[in-house]
Amino acid sequence: MTDNSHAPSPVSADVMAEETDFGFRSVRKEEKKNLVRSVFDSVAGKYDVMNDIMSLGIHRVWKRIFVTELGPQPGLRLLDLAGGTGDITFGWLKGGGGPAIMTDINSSMLSVGRDRAINQGLVSDLSFCVVDAEAIPLRDMSVDRVSIAFGLRNCTDKLAVIREARRVLRPGGRFMCLEFSKVQVAALAPIYDAWSFNVLPAMGGMVAKDRDSYQYLAESIRMFPDQETLASMFREAGLSHVRYQSLSGGIAAIHSGWRI
Repeated sequence: MTDNSHAPSPVSADVMAEETDFGFRSVRKEEKKNLVRSVFDSVAGKYDVMNDIMSLGIHRVWKRIFVTELGPQPGLRLLDLAGGTGDITFGWLKGGGGPAIMTDINSSMLSVGRDRAINQGLVSDLSFCVVDAEAIPLRDMSVDRVSIAFGLRNCTDKLAVIREARRVLRPGGRFMCLEFSKVQVAALAPIYDAWSFNVLPAMGGMVAKDRDSYQYLAESIRMFPDQETLASMFREAGLSHVRYQSLSGGIAAIHSGWRI
């Protein structure tokens, strides 16, 4: 079982109604988006380098598995939420997928992704848009796949994001989420905790000159719902045939659900 000694103490239901988590801190719900935006404004330029450091490069394997599960096909349209610097969108396009919309709530991250797309010659079937995943500016039933990778945990209302994903999916469409999850191998838990709370913030300070942002990122992983809880949220949002696949002992997981 993962050590929960780093987690905050429970708070009352009344406070929880008005507040949400920002790492281990409780903040007012209306404050979280600006706080998250500040984190990613800070780390955007070093995001890809730090992803390699945070996961020892394993995130690239996880993303390849994720894109394969998305099932790119020329006739399918992808909406990539919290697209960051573009790994999922680019994998979709390179894998033979149809037109893609790459979005992020953070314009700094989206700018990095757009520059990478231009450098890789991937702009012909690709559009970019700053989007809050809790309020997607697309009509109902307008895309075939919705993806979000390492972004859902930074959203204030995660259930709203899943509901919005279902709304914009066409019948037969699929929503998929790749996210850090709950470690399921007991022997791995203390090693993972030491890496997350001691090594990562220190390396963030050295490489990205921003220890606090990487402390938040480590804390946000621990506050994210576990595999079964997130699967239940998918079902609550109206998705069908919900399933998940744990990766690397539960360090990450892929969840998916279909709009029937």
